[in-house]
Amino acid sequence: MDTTCMLRHISFGIFFTVVLSSVLAKTIMVCIAFKATTPGNSWRKWIGVKLSNYLVVTLSSVQVLNGILWLTFSPPFQEIDMDSYPGKIIIQCNEGSKLAFYFMLGYMGFLAAVSLILAFMVRTLPDIYNEAKYITFSMLVFCSVWICAIPVYLSSKGKSLVSVEVFAILSSGDGIVLCMFLPKLWNIVTKPELKTRPSLQK
Repeated sequence: MDTTCMLRHISFGIFFTVVLSSVLAKTIMVCIAFKATTPGNSWRKWIGVKLSNYLVVTLSSVQVLNGILWLTFSPPFQEIDMDSYPGKIIIQCNEGSKLAFYFMLGYMGFLAAVSLILAFMVRTLPDIYNEAKYITFSMLVFCSVWICAIPVYLSSKGKSLVSVEVFAILSSGDGIVLCMFLPKLWNIVTKPELKTRPSLQK
């Protein structure tokens, strides 16, 4: 159904944009936190949940707006492919507006690239506080997966197209989760002494 095609593309773009916006907001907060270490520093006023929430909402709203315009003017639709596999009829989703589709991918790539650059810049900060290394690795995995997947996606047809998309989504999503949270879990389980107040004050 056309509704399924619409939800497939729009929801993918919005959900991944929220994830990448959250990672970017976290990266920015790490940068600000280390600029605001001295008393009276003007960066201190930017520390807090409000800034993170504002960044996530603002950055995600761009993709939501793109989705609304996409659905309004040229939404994804169901089409029949009888050329890819002779003798077989394949029902697949057409993206509709190519501009909206590539904007969706490009915007997510932009958020990932900014997060990667910022995290890479502050990767040398003290390990005990610094999450930038984990963010750097997670964004490297994300960007690597999609840089490899997009050319394959564009050259695929039929069932292969869906397989490439599913693989890219699962691989990039798992990469973000594992690279960001597995090191934390490892430290919690194997190095509980690092979470004590004396260790944090060193």
